[in-house]
Amino acid sequence: MDYIGRFAPSPTGKLHFGSLLAALSSYLDAKKNNGKWFLRIEDIDKKREMKGASENIISTLETFGFEWDGRILYQSQRLEIYQSYLDDLLSLKLIYPCGCSRKEIADSGNPHGIEGAVYLGTCRNGQKKTEKNPSWRIRVDEKPIRYIDKIQGPQEQILSRDIGDFVLKRADNVFSYQLAVTIDDDDQGITNIVRGADLIDSTPRQIFIQNTLGLATPSYAHIPVATNIFGEKLSKQTLAQSLNVDNPTLHLWQAFKFLGQNVDPELTHSDLNTFWQFAIESWEINQVPKSRSMPC
Repeated sequence: MDYIGRFAPSPTGKLHFGSLLAALSSYLDAKKNNGKWFLRIEDIDKKREMKGASENIISTLETFGFEWDGRILYQSQRLEIYQSYLDDLLSLKLIYPCGCSRKEIADSGNPHGIEGAVYLGTCRNGQKKTEKNPSWRIRVDEKPIRYIDKIQGPQEQILSRDIGDFVLKRADNVFSYQLAVTIDDDDQGITNIVRGADLIDSTPRQIFIQNTLGLATPSYAHIPVATNIFGEKLSKQTLAQSLNVDNPTLHLWQAFKFLGQNVDPELTHSDLNTFWQFAIESWEINQVPKSRSMPC
């Protein structure tokens, strides 16, 4: 099967070093395998979107020498597609409306899972009475979800124990990341996903949706997340500095080294073309550190 990878940033701010790591690792792995690399803008949650961020992301990637295949996919233009899949799940009685708030679940005393209190299906047999719009949850089971991460190794989750029935459409009518990303990956024919380890715990939910809908499961590889001096993931919330577009090769070499790759000191002040030629030829995914986070 031909290799098809992707980079899928959310336009909540400008690209920072952590974003560059995900873009660079996914790009190099695709190009090393003579594959395609798609760019997707995950702009489904308009409340979190920063004005002009999508354009800035695209411009920054171009300045750094990234070249994507085909047209850019925008999640905000695919809402009808997500709803059609949700309707299919509803017709099969695999999802149900839920009136429970996040606070109610957090205060429920339910067992603690990987992301807080596990949702144990309070509304499975009938929605809890509420005047607000319901969210929609998918019914999970006790079967283990197992896969081999190409960087982090064997992974396993039991969703009923670790997560519970999870949301596919929120009460504010925003489709969940889990549903949208799974459908997008399938529609684009993505075969290999290289992304940050902050998303590794989401992968079993996406595999569960794939299995439920009869979709193919890509290969997954999760790179270490870059952290600041306080051990926090680089993000808009932790005030991560945006990339300096005046010196792209400096950032690229730093990212290449962070990813465990062999750097030629004589080339660290080279131009973009030299960097990309060297980086693609020498990229080895098995040299990426097997850690979920590292200081940058």
